[in-house]
Amino acid sequence: MHHVTDRDPRYEAKARRQRMARRRTTKRLRLGVVAAGTAFAVMLLTRAEGPSASARSVSGSAVVVQGGSVANSTVVAGSARAPRAPLAAASALSAPPLWRRPGDVLKREKTGDAPSFAFGTDPRLHERHESLNRWHRIYSFSARYRIKPDLSRRIYDAAITAGIEPELGFRLVRVESVFDTKAVSPVGALGLTQLMPSTARVFEPNVTREDLLTADVNLRIGFRYLRGLIREYDGDLKLALLVYNRGPAAVGRAMAMGKSPANGYETIVTKGYRGRGTLD
Repeated sequence: MHHVTDRDPRYEAKARRQRMARRRTTKRLRLGVVAAGTAFAVMLLTRAEGPSASARSVSGSAVVVQGGSVANSTVVAGSARAPRAPLAAASALSAPPLWRRPGDVLKREKTGDAPSFAFGTDPRLHERHESLNRWHRIYSFSARYRIKPDLSRRIYDAAITAGIEPELGFRLVRVESVFDTKAVSPVGALGLTQLMPSTARVFEPNVTREDLLTADVNLRIGFRYLRGLIREYDGDLKLALLVYNRGPAAVGRAMAMGKSPANGYETIVTKGYRGRGTLD
């Protein structure tokens, strides 16, 4: 018959599991005590207001000595202690629950007594968060359209500055120039947004041909022109795109003759697009 001894592997494995279980239990208890103490301390700090803050702090914690005598209800350590305040007074300070349902965790506290932490309203953290979101979108567009992050950044920032949705800005540039900053059309349209020099000079009279072959200048004027067309045609994005592509004269003649000015350009730009075109 086989006898189980202290050196038996099965016995050692069982003992090891028991030790690990005890350690886990001890760790959970320790964490629970720390969490309870932290919650109670936060509750006391956030509820302390003006003169009442000292009254709600631990009574008898400060001992004032005047002429060698103790001026407090608490006697110096080693002597008798003053009777503690009833527990009913402490029950008025209700600590927040240590556990909430999963659906309540994301709900913001709207009561005035809810604790507010400094790091939640830190403007530096907010700016950092916005910067991270901006770069995340820039790199997303860069990967989607397979362009360099620097060009993606220029298009994104120019669209935001002009007040149009970045998605529409990227779609326009892709159709107009396939993201080629030096693109020149047979009729003389220039740059990323394929602007005619005469149209660009309406917005910036001193702009030159070389300026329009610069990404920042071309995007600034092109997106500003598109934003103005969307506003002029009362938010009709497809009509604004047709005017951008064909010019106001050609679209106006077609509409005056009762014909549709559509030539397929607006469908190519907006295929799969669900936005309004503008940010406001």
